[in-house]
Amino acid sequence: MSEESLPADDLPEYAEQVLGVAELIPPGRVMTYGDVAEWLEEGGPRQVGRVMALYGGAVPWWRVIRADGVLLPGHELEALGHYRVEGTPLKEASRASEDHLPRVDMRRARWDGGERAESHT
Repeated sequence: MSEESLPADDLPEYAEQVLGVAELIPPGRVMTYGDVAEWLEEGGPRQVGRVMALYGGAVPWWRVIRADGVLLPGHELEALGHYRVEGTPLKEASRASEDHLPRVDMRRARWDGGERAESHT
């Protein structure tokens, strides 16, 4: 994930749309890369992940995650800090896990877009 962000005029249209969805996700909730693509009815998880990697530094990037709830590699501790501040539901790591980092509890934390999803264009 790049910490840099480009002025909105320089962003591709799809990137603007993806970042707009990321900004709508409430604190303590998450969407998967695939959820964002489905919500936009365009692209797929890889395209959303690419946008977040290139341009996501200026939005709450930690709210767009993998479907298995694993924290973003290389940014685990920063994301974990955000999750704890926001009260995002987490599943504590098992003793067998190598890194001992929790995962996001997708069943409880996943956001479906709420009422906003019904009116998007």
